[in-house]
Amino acid sequence: MNITIIYGQKHKGNTWAFVKLFLEQFEDAYVAEFYLPDESLGYCAGCVKCIMRDEKTCPHAKYMQTITTSLDNADLLIIASPCYAMGMTGQLKTLFDHLAYRYMAHRPEPSMFSKQALAISTAAGAGMGKTAKTIADNLFWWGVARIYQYGLRIYAPDFESIPDKRKKKIVRKVKRIARNIQINNKRVKVGLKTKLMFWIMRLNMKENNELNSADRKYWQKHGWLGKARPYKP
Repeated sequence: MNITIIYGQKHKGNTWAFVKLFLEQFEDAYVAEFYLPDESLGYCAGCVKCIMRDEKTCPHAKYMQTITTSLDNADLLIIASPCYAMGMTGQLKTLFDHLAYRYMAHRPEPSMFSKQALAISTAAGAGMGKTAKTIADNLFWWGVARIYQYGLRIYAPDFESIPDKRKKKIVRKVKRIARNIQINNKRVKVGLKTKLMFWIMRLNMKENNELNSADRKYWQKHGWLGKARPYKP
């Protein structure tokens, strides 16, 4: 199994330790890790070139290429962020901003419709559930077939200080999620919600001639305006 992990922070704190707990369940996996902001993305300029023209025209395209290639080649995506001010880190939000052109409303990457993903967040107090959900929402709009969420409240000075009884409960849930991911590896199918949203986007793409030509050409190229779909029936 190929796993791509994107951390919303560069320091190895609670979120990093939590991700490592998951990785222990995938001993034979090939793992590619990205720590933001080490990838030098810079803030989204809001120029909309990626959507209206081509993602290669983005001012930060050369920094994005390695990340997007890794995302596309992975079987499992793990997107992890601590909760900062009741949400994901600014660094991770910047990454999602750069990938807005991959939403189903624009030019979704076909391989996403056969992938699984895990949205992870930790917090000392509150906000980790909301953060994990926001990450998962972005992954849904990419078309990812199955998305798992785990928001963990630490309730301790650091991950290692979590009481053994509670840590065992956490490990049991981690193993359950990991087992489901392994069972469904390379055979996961998109859900009804994704199919419905894709159908709505397809209908809009067919009937609204004022949409940008880059998106329309992309859909035509893949045959999605006809009977072809990026997922299996």
